[in-house]
Amino acid sequence: MANQKTATFAGGCFWGIEAAFNQLEGVIDAVSGYMGGHVKDPTYRQVCSGRTGHAEVVEVTYDPSRVSYDQLLELFWSIHDPTTLNRQGPDVGTQYRSAIFYHDDEQRAAAIESKRELDDAGTFGRPIVTEIVAADEFYRAEEYHQRYYERLGIEPHCGIGGGRERW
Repeated sequence: MANQKTATFAGGCFWGIEAAFNQLEGVIDAVSGYMGGHVKDPTYRQVCSGRTGHAEVVEVTYDPSRVSYDQLLELFWSIHDPTTLNRQGPDVGTQYRSAIFYHDDEQRAAAIESKRELDDAGTFGRPIVTEIVAADEFYRAEEYHQRYYERLGIEPHCGIGGGRERW
């Protein structure tokens, strides 16, 4: 498909983040995986140890003619608490950090501006700690993590909303 782009987000447990993005019109696919670490082809067990440096991420493939990167950012901010360092709900560790992994200068600028606007408005009541860093190699998570809630037929709850309303 010629008209598609990639965006990558980390906001705690990837199951809930993936479920939210897969429901957004214009998203072609959202895939759970790992990014931002120093171990090649990490496993879930390795990432959970906190020693690989990876974050649980969701790689979003989207059609920019149907959904904008700004709309993706809006959803990202709404489905987790970007003010907690290395933690989302009961999940604690660097793998649960909040991060935006940008794929080009346009995404970088949009992410920085979006974060600045939310901080300036005091939207979350505390400073946003979300990292904005260049995307590096994406490692797809094990198959049992993909579309986790959909496969189990249950409502997403892992880190969703950061205590706020569901998307």
